[in-house]
Amino acid sequence: MRVLMAFLFAATASMAEEAPYAGLDVRDIAALSEADIAALEAGEGWGLALPAELNGWPGPRHVLDMGDEIGLSTEQAAAIQAIFDGMNASARGTGAELVAAEAALDAAFETGEIDKVRLAELLASAEAARTRLRHIHLAAHLETAPLLSRHQKMLYDSARGYDGSGAHSGHQGQGHE
Repeated sequence: MRVLMAFLFAATASMAEEAPYAGLDVRDIAALSEADIAALEAGEGWGLALPAELNGWPGPRHVLDMGDEIGLSTEQAAAIQAIFDGMNASARGTGAELVAAEAALDAAFETGEIDKVRLAELLASAEAARTRLRHIHLAAHLETAPLLSRHQKMLYDSARGYDGSGAHSGHQGQGHE
């Protein structure tokens, strides 16, 4: 029985390695999961601002979520809320553009109405939307960090689980001291 179980496990593992995209063929958009689509349409970060986040430039959503923990003043909270609101509105629209561009790329392959020229056009559209979206999120981090004191940034980093050994010592713009 153990030999049969080991054989079945090995066969299943081998089949999974041979078909890594199994099940993805039922997605509405091949390159995006339902969760990806929902996040993009909601204006969520989708990991696009990690260079800022992980190098000491906090983002507005997380700062607002941690307001009490890091001691945001009423004035700071209002200013960061305004940054978030502007970022989120722009990101929702641009995220929807990215989803539409990926859907168009997917549809072109599905229908066979694609050649190298059309492929280049579709990719340029999708990547332009992704670039704009990434700029929106990273720019919000640039606006947020200077509104925080060094102490607030340290509390933020600690609460987010950043150990302080990264490259973000002193590169956060001019914060309130």
